[in-house]
Amino acid sequence: MRKVVMLLAMMFATPWAAADDREAMLGNLLISGRPILFVVRHQYKRDHHATATIFQTNEINRGSFQPGAALKVIDFADGGKVTTLLETSDGVVRDPEVSADGRRIVFSMRQNRDDDYHIYEMTLADRSVRQITRGEGVSDIDPAYLPDGRIVFTSTRDVKYCQCNRHIMANLFRCEPDGSKLVQIGGSGLFEGHPHVMGDGVILYDRWEYVDRHFGPSFGLWTMNPDGTNPALFYGNNAWVPGMVADARMIPGTQLFVATFGSCHDRPWGAMAVVDRTRGLDGSEPVLRIWPAEARRWLTDDRNADWQPGHIDILRGIKRKYEDPYPLSESLFLCSRQIDDGSEATGLFAVDTEGHEVLLHAESPGCFDPMPIGPASVKPISPQRVDYAETEGAFYVYDVYHGTGMNAVPRGTIKWLRIVEAPYKRAWSHQNWNVDATQAPAMNWNLTNNKRILGDVPVEPDGAAYFKVPSNRFVYFLALDENKMMVQAMRSGTIVQPGETTGCVGCHEHRLSAVPNGARSAWAKQPMKLQAWFGEPREFNYLTEVQPVFDRHCVSCHDYGKEAGEAINLAGDLGLVFNTSYLELHRRSAVRWSPDIPGEAKKLIKAVHDGPPQVLGPYAWGSHRSRLIEVMRSEHYDVKLTAEEIDRVVTWIDLNAPYYGSYATVYGANPFGRSPLTGPELHRLGELVGAKLWETKSEMRGSQVNFTRPALSPCLSVFTSTEDAKYREALAIIEIGQQRLAAQPREDMLGTGAAPLRPEDLSRDERHRLQIEAEAAARRGLTLREIVP
Repeated sequence: MRKVVMLLAMMFATPWAAADDREAMLGNLLISGRPILFVVRHQYKRDHHATATIFQTNEINRGSFQPGAALKVIDFADGGKVTTLLETSDGVVRDPEVSADGRRIVFSMRQNRDDDYHIYEMTLADRSVRQITRGEGVSDIDPAYLPDGRIVFTSTRDVKYCQCNRHIMANLFRCEPDGSKLVQIGGSGLFEGHPHVMGDGVILYDRWEYVDRHFGPSFGLWTMNPDGTNPALFYGNNAWVPGMVADARMIPGTQLFVATFGSCHDRPWGAMAVVDRTRGLDGSEPVLRIWPAEARRWLTDDRNADWQPGHIDILRGIKRKYEDPYPLSESLFLCSRQIDDGSEATGLFAVDTEGHEVLLHAESPGCFDPMPIGPASVKPISPQRVDYAETEGAFYVYDVYHGTGMNAVPRGTIKWLRIVEAPYKRAWSHQNWNVDATQAPAMNWNLTNNKRILGDVPVEPDGAAYFKVPSNRFVYFLALDENKMMVQAMRSGTIVQPGETTGCVGCHEHRLSAVPNGARSAWAKQPMKLQAWFGEPREFNYLTEVQPVFDRHCVSCHDYGKEAGEAINLAGDLGLVFNTSYLELHRRSAVRWSPDIPGEAKKLIKAVHDGPPQVLGPYAWGSHRSRLIEVMRSEHYDVKLTAEEIDRVVTWIDLNAPYYGSYATVYGANPFGRSPLTGPELHRLGELVGAKLWETKSEMRGSQVNFTRPALSPCLSVFTSTEDAKYREALAIIEIGQQRLAAQPREDMLGTGAAPLRPEDLSRDERHRLQIEAEAAARRGLTLREIVP
């Protein structure tokens, strides 16, 4: 009680919340006309990412859970009376949302440390509470009512992890009011949260995903229909700052929205911004107002491709942070805000565009999620566009030459679209490889994704394409020329629901552009089936897809101990993390992508890696910009490769030069999550040869250990005699790794045969299998007759 009194006293003691400002604010019926719902809880502990607030029982950050919370109401028409609706000392209440009739509240609650979050509903008339969702080892948060009475929410039921670390992610799901017919409607590669139903019935939500892009700034706002169809970028996603755009709500009666602009590695707070997206989708121009005003100078747009990864957390430096914005009008907002600059304590504030910020209420440990209780406008019910009896959807591209920089590509250049899946990460390791992101386990040189080619489709002369895509796959597209070399890449992802037909105007077209008039030749035909790339779709694995080409044509010269091998070694020998040729090609190219410098020679391979968030123009990277392809096509030293062999190397580069096809790892407890040598063994080997072999930067200089031919390990070159006792000990350690790989092959050796063997991975796979079965049963119950309004 003493803490509450002290905090309330501050409302009249600070210059920015003077008594007359407060009195005027409380006289506004938008604040005093209806009771205000809010949550009392601890601020989430800072973790890996702004999305990491779940602290699920069976996951790596479960120890960050802080119990103690309450769901309360404050009524300023009744002198600021506070009523407790629900309180828990062992659990947490979060993410409330009021029904359109103002009679119910849906929220997420975790009963205790051994429980996980699930969705509940309270009837305000009698405060009765019923549980809607259930499930062991899964978390359900961020619920919202859909116009037809169903509930959309964020859940970890589809098990996946962020590619840049080890934390569990979540997607959007939907269920009936009683929790039945629970189906997944979102499916991006990482996180989808804070669903808000806009005036037209479409869901606005925040989404974190990155394909061939840096992990930090890839967190923007997206929309989808309530059945999961037509996921589309709404705002952000192509600038370094902010590192997070989240918790957005449309401002009633306008096309504006208010949202939190935050940082990648922080709590889900930051600046509060009012945005007019008709002025742009990034940068400061569309931001009409931002609190605090100092945050504006840090905002960047999509016109600068400079490497600025440090900026993804720049908004952590603002002194006063906001979250949970709720618009009452175009000029007045409720929010949670730090009471003092830099403090942990948060209170409920009313903020207007005239410069007033009034503390309405505060109590320990903090106040969050303010919103009025009362009827709201009725929103339209969207028609159902999904047919769950189907396993495919259809996608159209109106004109591949329409979009950023594509007008410079001569018509007729693009002959094919390649459809590539970016598979979900369902396994992780304790040890990691780290260049610009934490890969746990190591996957690639400087890229966190793996890839699976689903197939190719022809592009019509007018630039159109119309084709079938397997449903519920996170896919992206590559525009290819007649030699199937990439001209442009999507560097984001999309999903097609069963039976859905959706599409886009072109390649990186402006998101506010309309579909041009005119029929397209592709539309007069049935959607094309995907043409397979040298066999059935499979996860792309360098050692089995690309290395055989070098083995047949290159290694006879480019090998250990040979003159050409000094220029570049293309041997397939296995190292601590990758094989020899893979490291050679990357380390002799570039650590990360940068724009071409006029007059500079081409890199051996020009990958974009986890590149900048900005949309890059055609030919900015890929096989057309890689000297290796020119050498191979020039019949270097009379070496003649078949069309398929060239295609395999071209395709590898255009997939962003990946290595591993699978996140699964049998050596996850060992260095880099891939080495057959344990940590102590590798440290001892490092001591013997005088090198820090366990560090990423050591391996980036070239493979120091050779498990295929141990005596050729470069790290052994420090010894002048093979009779040296230290040499023999070092060689023996490397041979131990060789023996282990023979007994238990690593995933690069297995290729498409890779499968999880560790108990924790098998457990996750089993959870995912049960989720798939449960959803299949739910979808069988969703006949069109039941769900079409």
